[in-house]
Amino acid sequence: MRVYYDQDADLNLIKEKKVAIIGYGSQGRAHALNLKDSGVKEVAVALRAGSSSAKKTEAYDFTVKSVAEAAGWANLMMVATPDELQADIYKEHIAPNIRDGAVLAFAHGLSIHFGLIEPKSTVDMIMIAPKGPGHTVRSEYVRGGGMPKLVAVAQDASGNAHDIAIAYAASLGADRAGIIEITFREECETDLFGEQAVLCGGLVELIRASFETLVEAGYAPEMAFFECQHEMKLIVDLIYEGGIANINYSISNTAEWGEYKSGPRVIGDESKAAMKKVLKEIQFGQFTSEWMQECKAGQAHFKATRRNNDTHQIEQVGEKLRGMMPWIKQGALVDKSKN
Repeated sequence: MRVYYDQDADLNLIKEKKVAIIGYGSQGRAHALNLKDSGVKEVAVALRAGSSSAKKTEAYDFTVKSVAEAAGWANLMMVATPDELQADIYKEHIAPNIRDGAVLAFAHGLSIHFGLIEPKSTVDMIMIAPKGPGHTVRSEYVRGGGMPKLVAVAQDASGNAHDIAIAYAASLGADRAGIIEITFREECETDLFGEQAVLCGGLVELIRASFETLVEAGYAPEMAFFECQHEMKLIVDLIYEGGIANINYSISNTAEWGEYKSGPRVIGDESKAAMKKVLKEIQFGQFTSEWMQECKAGQAHFKATRRNNDTHQIEQVGEKLRGMMPWIKQGALVDKSKN
């Protein structure tokens, strides 16, 4: 695995291009703003007709184009829309209009790795995948830092796709933290696994289950919230700063002994077996197939699950307690009116 830094990137490869960012969600907004601040003169945002995101671009003077128009105008397009929309967007709006010699870029490898999109042979196909949410990609850049990015080349029609991918990643600030060269497969499968087993699946269910265990045992929901969710940030910050060993350096001996005694009982052999099953479902395309079927059916189960989770007691308690700590909102990464 090779890692690149600022001395390895030629930003002029990006500055001279007409770049279209397709979508203006968390990642799309971060990419557009970071590119602009890195000196890319021509950055446009491509949105569907009537998109509510168009208003959010006004404060930054981005030109807004339709996806079809952007495909004919740009010589580099970053697809930053939800995975489930990408195949249709490509087929209907990009494929008929994209220039020969253009660069088609993705922020995640799913659509390419699982064959949902098969671009024509006359374009470069690259990936620049930030290792974190778009809001953090932007906030790290603004404060002078950076977030590591994964880059990959699936198709090199120009002979220069690799260097363009490195330059694009650097323009997002990744050259400050490290640009890691991998494959679409590696990024896609490990990313899906990390999300499901730990970051968005395992962690969230662990928080909810521990909260419910305390409340069902008669403890105040407020105390359960503080113990099982609020303090999570303190632990994660320690891990981010210095690894798991940094936790044990910082916590009490009692807490450390509890980690050794009870951690493997909560997350033990049964959990690891489940993780292995999750990984196989990802590797063999079962997860992607089921997700695409859910989307084609209108996402009824997905949306119902989201509604149920959003009304969970921990959300209600958390909203009340966060309201008593205004500094959290003042430093929030997410402002839904702007991003």
